[in-house]
Amino acid sequence: MDKQKLQEELRQSMMAKDELRTSVLRLLLSAINYYEIQKGGAGYEATEEDVLSVVQKEAKQRRDSIEEFKKAGRQELVDKESAELKILETFLPQQLGEEEIKTIVEQTISETGASSIQDMGKVMGALNAKLKGKADMGMVSILVRQKLSS
Repeated sequence: MDKQKLQEELRQSMMAKDELRTSVLRLLLSAINYYEIQKGGAGYEATEEDVLSVVQKEAKQRRDSIEEFKKAGRQELVDKESAELKILETFLPQQLGEEEIKTIVEQTISETGASSIQDMGKVMGALNAKLKGKADMGMVSILVRQKLSS
């Protein structure tokens, strides 16, 4: 997914008068523009990997907000954030299932020779390269911690 594709998606959603999708795409494009400015100023053009990173960050923010709003009993905000998250997830690669992730975690632990929680950084570094964009790294971290603790 690149920035031009998102801009085209924005035009289509505006013509279809899909207000929620238009709003989410505008926020996403704004976040990508901000990222470009932070990265290299006016001449920097976000790569597909940069765009993916921004989409993941925005999706994580929605997940975190959903949890907080649930705790506060604000269902209308949970619904709004959930709808936005659903749209953002359409721009992310297919996520791996928990069983697939567990298998990859176990393989990586044996590949790196990790035996204790002190090896977590080494394992997470290897997993980040394998799973970036395909899995919630927070969940991966929890799985690695459980495996190394037992």
